[in-house]
This record gives sequence, structure tokens and C-alpha cells, in this order.
Amino acid sequence: MTQRQLTCIGCPMGCQLIATLENGVVTSVTGNTCKRGDSYARKECVAPARTVTGTVRCTGGTAPVVSVRTAGEVPKAKVFDVAHALNTALVTLPVAAGDVVIPDVCGTGVAVVATKSAR
Repeated sequence: MTQRQLTCIGCPMGCQLIATLENGVVTSVTGNTCKRGDSYARKECVAPARTVTGTVRCTGGTAPVVSVRTAGEVPKAKVFDVAHALNTALVTLPVAAGDVVIPDVCGTGVAVVATKSAR
């Protein structure tokens, strides 16, 4: 049995959580004041994932870059790979907010979308 201490990011409370794991499975979570804390701890201990934000270079317009984010969470182990993909990507302008810039970033099944329009 192992225990892992976490600070919940599920809501503004920032509860100090303790997750108890046995054989790689979360058996209990304490310290949470809402259900989101329990869900967050279980996911973070077993399959952590993150939303990635950044910018992508542009061509064919006046904007040098456009801000982007992943449309969903990517596995935490792939965050640096996704950041590298954003760094090497090039989008042709114009781009509207919500347009897909990279359809399946790093084989995660998650798209990268523009967060604002650029010309």
C-alpha cells in the first residue's frame, strides 16, 4: 500500500488530497470536499493528462503566430512531444477561432485548435 499527496485542481478550493493505492489501483481518496476531488485524484494517480496551450507560427498573412490549445487532454507523458509539434507546425492564414490546426497531434487522437482568429 502506498499513499500519494496531491493538491486538487478540480475546483478553486485546492483541497489537499491523500490517495491510497494498492497494486496500482486507487482504493481510497481523503481530504476532498467535493466529488471532483475524488475523480481528480483517481485519474491523476492512474492516467494523468493535461491540456496543452501554446502558439503556432503562421504564413500567408500579417500575424506571426496564432494561439492554440489541445481540444482535450493528452497523456502527461506526451506533453513535451505535443509542445515540440506546436513548435514545428506552420499554419496558413487566415485562421478562425476553433479551426483545427493539427488534427491528431502526436497520435493522441486529440486535435489542436486555434483559440483566436488571425489574418
